[in-house]
Amino acid sequence: MAREWIGEVLAKFHTGEIDRREFVKRAGALGLSATLIGQAMNAHGVAAQDATPASEGGAVGMAGITHITDTSKGTIKFYSSWPMIADSAQLGADMREGVTMAVEDFGAAAGGFAIEYEALEDAIASTGKWDNGKESENANTVVGDADAMVYIATYNSGAAAISIPILNAVPMAMISPANTYPGLTQAIPGVTVEGEPDKYYPSGMRNYMRNTVPDHLQAGAQVKWALDQGYKKAYILHDNELYGKGIALAFQYYYPQLGGEVLGFEGFQRDAPDYQSLATSIADKAPNVIMIGSIVNNNAGKLVKDLRSVMAADDVVIMVPDGCYNPAFIQNAGEEGEGTFVTFGGVPPKFLESEIGRTWTTRMTERLGHEPDAYATYSYEAAIIAMQAIDVVQEKDRAKILAAMLATKEFQGLSGTYSFTETGDADKPSIFLGRIENGDFVSVAFINPPA
Repeated sequence: MAREWIGEVLAKFHTGEIDRREFVKRAGALGLSATLIGQAMNAHGVAAQDATPASEGGAVGMAGITHITDTSKGTIKFYSSWPMIADSAQLGADMREGVTMAVEDFGAAAGGFAIEYEALEDAIASTGKWDNGKESENANTVVGDADAMVYIATYNSGAAAISIPILNAVPMAMISPANTYPGLTQAIPGVTVEGEPDKYYPSGMRNYMRNTVPDHLQAGAQVKWALDQGYKKAYILHDNELYGKGIALAFQYYYPQLGGEVLGFEGFQRDAPDYQSLATSIADKAPNVIMIGSIVNNNAGKLVKDLRSVMAADDVVIMVPDGCYNPAFIQNAGEEGEGTFVTFGGVPPKFLESEIGRTWTTRMTERLGHEPDAYATYSYEAAIIAMQAIDVVQEKDRAKILAAMLATKEFQGLSGTYSFTETGDADKPSIFLGRIENGDFVSVAFINPPA
């Protein structure tokens, strides 16, 4: 029966009854391989310009690169790695769907190769969070697959610190839609530790890039905004992970420099049953802003609940970073989370203002049945960066594809244009500031770090 359905889809595509986008969507759902999808498109005579993302709602990508839909050279494989269970279930699934849609938009082909994609899980069921051993296993799996050319990973910065050196030894391209810890790419005084970032690149060359904003810029923007609002006394908490502590350190670094006073800086126990004692001790110090450096998986919602039990919103504001820009955080914080400020290094989907951004959000919402998670935007773009590099190189060569990806310039993303700097960072500093109101994130402003 499945073969008959596939035959019907192929027939409708060849007769023009369905277009390329619908063909790829239906064929993929029926189990048609990327190679066969490409062959069918070639037989139908799809021109290169007809298979660009421009025909799918906007010209996402670099201008002037011809997209090649032929698949006669074989297969190239993309892998991703991030959590897709527990509090990260929607976040991870939406990021996966972002990559999947990008591959479909390119007709599952690039540079003469069929493009295949496999999403790996780096969280474990016992904790619901990313795991050192699992991420190491994933990275080694990717390196060991001769067809694998690009690792779209990771979500958590701590996980990236494990996998970057593994891929660096090859070298093989790794692009993250979500890592924000500065030390992965830059040495920032007062924020990163000795030996960073060089210790992640034992070969001496770079193999990693990210199309998100590093946390020292996000924290700097948080600090500048808080002080502009008159919040002069801060208490800073963190979850003891690389990302959470990193952005907390950046906040601590900038706050006194810009004229504020830090009343305390400490880590909290991620699996504590409650934080009443901690909340009471902080309340005694009377801060007017509390910054929590944490991911949603590390009990940040419960921490907000307990802080609010002893400190009213009129007395102190609470700020969290992009690791908590997640529906699960709103759910976990409950009513006590109302009024919490949250930042994100970019533009969440429902706040995209460009035509291509709005079109993409509509398409993703139709696919998912809900508004896409914020990082799905960047996983979509990361996959296109990789496929355009393959279109340029037209070889199954890890080093050449890596070089082409690092050379990405004037990439038209869903929220604006950016290029990669020599450190592998995207040169886009604007930070979204939102607030939880009526159980949802609403826009407050776009803020910038200090000069």
